[in-house]
Amino acid sequence: MNRVLVVGAGPVGLSAALALRAHGLPVVLLEADPKDRERPGSRALFVHRETLRLLDGMRPGLADEITSYGRTWRTRRTLYRGREVYSRTYPPASGTPPFTSLRQVDTERFLRTACERAGVEFEWDCRVTDVRTTATGVRLTDEDGRVWSGGYAIAADGARSTLRSGLGIAMEGGHGEGFHVVVDVADIPGAELPLERVFHYEHPGVGGRSVMRVPFTGGFQVDLQCRDDDRQETYGSEEAVRRWLPSVVADGYAERILWVSTYRFLRKVAAAFTDPHGRVLLVGEAAHLFPPFGARGMNSGIADAAAAAAAIAGTAGTVAEFAAVRRAAALFNSAAAGKALDHLRPRRRIVRVKQQAAAALAPVLPWCGSWLEHAPYGPRGGAPVVAGGKY
Repeated sequence: MNRVLVVGAGPVGLSAALALRAHGLPVVLLEADPKDRERPGSRALFVHRETLRLLDGMRPGLADEITSYGRTWRTRRTLYRGREVYSRTYPPASGTPPFTSLRQVDTERFLRTACERAGVEFEWDCRVTDVRTTATGVRLTDEDGRVWSGGYAIAADGARSTLRSGLGIAMEGGHGEGFHVVVDVADIPGAELPLERVFHYEHPGVGGRSVMRVPFTGGFQVDLQCRDDDRQETYGSEEAVRRWLPSVVADGYAERILWVSTYRFLRKVAAAFTDPHGRVLLVGEAAHLFPPFGARGMNSGIADAAAAAAAIAGTAGTVAEFAAVRRAAALFNSAAAGKALDHLRPRRRIVRVKQQAAAALAPVLPWCGSWLEHAPYGPRGGAPVVAGGKY
């Protein structure tokens, strides 16, 4: 069979290449960045159980490698205006854990090594600028004029996908108001914070803005939800973070900041997940953009990659079936993210009143605290091969 071209060496593109090799297909992975690139920040933190199982199917033993390095916390806590309304510690999981938490750069490191061992051919410094498809194959052109031909291509080239735009496929959806600040912080050796995920509604230390803290190997991530009229330089610069971080965690961490970034809630899904000839398959952020709450982005992208490889190999449906199933999953995830957004950034007074009432009743009605804990991550299940649950 003709080789398959994969564009983009993020976690989704690497997973696609690895899955194709697991099916015995020749693969060339084209990446615009140089081989020695450095990727800052934690980015996608969670690799879920469903995703670990997919990766292990592509390369037996890979899930153990990732989970041995990552961290699996068992305690979840939720507070409302500084008062705890929910806390639960789960027993240790047997077998594959429900998730593991590590920086995306580390996940990519494991995937890249697995791809190299599997015989994936890499082409670095290769920025694709043009795509053409026919009934029998695909041809890509890079900025140096080189032409790459194959039977199929998998577009894993991210939110600004050249392949998607070159095929004229639109992204449909919108974005939420306001922005969030994401901060990676290194642990203090010997004085690590408890291994738990903590979510604060209206944290009193930052003027009633909501905050989440999540551990990863070597440190933790803090996510601050800013208001619609907040200025990014007031909360989103490294200097600003040094000012407010001690009130969220503790003294001593302001000088241990590794990375600061901001993001807005995007909810967009490609109008189609393949071209009319069925030769280019869109996966990951080339196909959909979700808010990070619910850890849907990378996990659903890896599920896209596994399904795309199976369709190309002819082991699980056609390319048209891949496109229909994965687009349905993306639409489900987008709707779930919308419900989470309505809860996190409520526009209706009734939602705020419900949150206040649930917080007041949580000490006597535990299900109220459970609702406050689970609502920010949106519903689970209900769509085929969704992959991606709650933190």
